[in-house]
Amino acid sequence: MIRIAVVGVNNIGKTHCRYYSEHPDTELIAVCDWMEDRAKEASLLYGAKAYSDLRTLLDQEEIDMVCVATGGEEKGSHHFEPVMIAIEAGKDVLVEKPISNRIEEAREMVKAAADKGIRFGCNLNHRFTPAAKKGKDLIEQHLLGTPLFMNMRLTIDNKADLTEWFHMRALHPHSIDVMRYFFGDVKRVQAFMNKAPGRKTWSTASINLEFANGAVGHLTGSYDMSMLHPIEWCEAAGTEGRFVIENVYESITYYPHKSSETTVMRNSIMRGMQGFNDTFRNRIERFIEQIKQNASPSEIEGSGLEALAAQEVIEAAIWSQQSGGQVVDVPVRG
Repeated sequence: MIRIAVVGVNNIGKTHCRYYSEHPDTELIAVCDWMEDRAKEASLLYGAKAYSDLRTLLDQEEIDMVCVATGGEEKGSHHFEPVMIAIEAGKDVLVEKPISNRIEEAREMVKAAADKGIRFGCNLNHRFTPAAKKGKDLIEQHLLGTPLFMNMRLTIDNKADLTEWFHMRALHPHSIDVMRYFFGDVKRVQAFMNKAPGRKTWSTASINLEFANGAVGHLTGSYDMSMLHPIEWCEAAGTEGRFVIENVYESITYYPHKSSETTVMRNSIMRGMQGFNDTFRNRIERFIEQIKQNASPSEIEGSGLEALAAQEVIEAAIWSQQSGGQVVDVPVRG
């Protein structure tokens, strides 16, 4: 049984608590939040002990894994301290995205985990769907051939307008990670962004990408769209074929170039996900599975290193926007 503590038990933290409390291989031992009332509420809901200090929790409880579901500015500024405390204590760590909204902190976390030999994962849950797995299989089976291009769209309705870069840093770890999952490292980016009327944040972005494998790509992202319609769409193409994923997990269609026949795989015949929240379940289950398998830190899927690589792309895109659309090189992580 894997003994777990969850740090940060607001909305997303409670989602994590629910899945850990339901999973047959995990036991939710403790919850921690600097807001004591929030910690006590979660402890009553999930039958776990409540703490307001992570160091005290780790001193008093036998814990195998720490889930960091704190938020902060741009959904990531409160991640650094609890992640570093957990790493120093030698615990496996799963952190919410973004790994951090501050790139230097993200780099330091990844280095600390590597130096300590810690399994360090990030909740990059959009890649943990049957449709994404099938797309990855098509690529690895060379059914796309040589990669040529990728188009990605991720749009939701988020009225939050807290910082200039809130949209980029809070949302696009997901989209960039999916693109990297399929085509690998991003070499260069060029970004153009605008602000919807009355907005402080750059709420819509258009980003050109060049991958290290020679493929090119494009990402369109926005915080100004309706949630009544599909939020995510991805197209990946090569010399032998292409695939299209609809709305994160609903379906994937494969179009071979040398045949008029297409293959459509819908969610109902893959794994039967009931809704978007099941992407959390899938991601959590895979991290738990890898801990049970005693996977090495380098084998962790959706790792802190991969989250850092996505964040490097985001920071390069921000720099491109700040510099009037210049092409910016992306540091390669790996």
